[in-house]
Amino acid sequence: MNFDQPIYIVDGVRTPFAKMGTAFAETDATELGRVAVAELLAKTGLDPATIEEVIMGCVAQPADAANIARVIALRAGIPETVSAVTVHRNCASGFESVTQAAEKMMVGRGDTFLVGGTENMSLVPLLYSATAAKKFMTLSRAKTWQEKLAVASSFRPEDFKPRVGLQLGLSDPVSGLNMGQTAENVARDFNITRDDQDKFSLASHLKAVAAKDKLKEETTPVYLTKVRNGQTYIDEDNGPRKGQTLEALAKLKPVFERVSGSVTAGNASQITDGAVALLMMNEKALKASGLTPLGKLVGFQYAGCDPTRMGLGPAYAINKAEGRYGLGIKDADLIEINEAFAAQVIGCQRAAKDAKYCREKLGRDSALGEIPDEILNVNGGAIALGHPVGVTGSRLVLTALKELHRRKLKRALLSLCVGGGQGGALWVETV
Repeated sequence: MNFDQPIYIVDGVRTPFAKMGTAFAETDATELGRVAVAELLAKTGLDPATIEEVIMGCVAQPADAANIARVIALRAGIPETVSAVTVHRNCASGFESVTQAAEKMMVGRGDTFLVGGTENMSLVPLLYSATAAKKFMTLSRAKTWQEKLAVASSFRPEDFKPRVGLQLGLSDPVSGLNMGQTAENVARDFNITRDDQDKFSLASHLKAVAAKDKLKEETTPVYLTKVRNGQTYIDEDNGPRKGQTLEALAKLKPVFERVSGSVTAGNASQITDGAVALLMMNEKALKASGLTPLGKLVGFQYAGCDPTRMGLGPAYAINKAEGRYGLGIKDADLIEINEAFAAQVIGCQRAAKDAKYCREKLGRDSALGEIPDEILNVNGGAIALGHPVGVTGSRLVLTALKELHRRKLKRALLSLCVGGGQGGALWVETV
């Protein structure tokens, strides 16, 4: 069932998650990552020279920090002799950092890895069209004022209309759909009503508000690059809404399909900034460090699915992981499925218990099984906490392991959907 050698998640820390355009609007992804990494090093007392590699997920990789993992590592005080790599698997980038480290440890490519993710979605740039960019390039090369004037006069109003980088990043060029439209497909396929989605969303906020103190245990305060409204630092997630009601959610209009749609800003994940850092070790490094681990990684799997129903990716990945490790939904004490959209998580629940769907789409003889609400996202999910896309996978690992310890439970199943039609599934255990 398990790997040939134990792969430990030793410890972890994250920044608070802040809604786009709020506390971290001027604090870039490099600084968020640096804070998380530096705090983790301070917390564990680890000699950074013992790290084999730093692996960080990041989807909106900033142009001014190429290979952002390397920039973060150096700014956090990790020696220049330690290599670093940035990974990108859309929403599963935080998973990818963890699983790449595990794969390297399993083949003897290192004993200690610092992994995680960082994302500032507030600072995703606006882009010019290719036509406008060509004109700007020509203008920059013009030498005389006559040449400059000629190029300048060729500009048209449409050349100054930006393309929204964030919007482009949340769209799939293969299916031609944005992520919200794929959630609408799932809602139709499984007869998921607007009320179903809003009730799920309300529950996410209620659970996150109730878990406020628990979630602060995994976060470190971040002093802001720029004081905002007298605020100099942030020490808790600002997404959960204490006064959220079904009535307020019901007033929101559909975003992606105006007439017949059911997906709104209130039942979708919040666009968010934040960072997570995790320390991973094998048995040899753990014994040498003297540290007590949070838990261990005992299985992982990625799977592909229809990009137009990308939200169902968890069902495919969970199924594939069961085939490899023998662990199924019934073996989980806690389950985390990232709340990209309420419709998407509900769709995964309904698909998992639908024997016909599992037979036709997953090639199984029986249903995957029931995903009980009672053990699903017990501290709330991305609808309340937010979904910094390159970070979320690592947050799920940290949050789940801490909750297993609080409840004195053994095993958690973590999963998420991935833009472009994929799913990821991780199994973690306490030790």
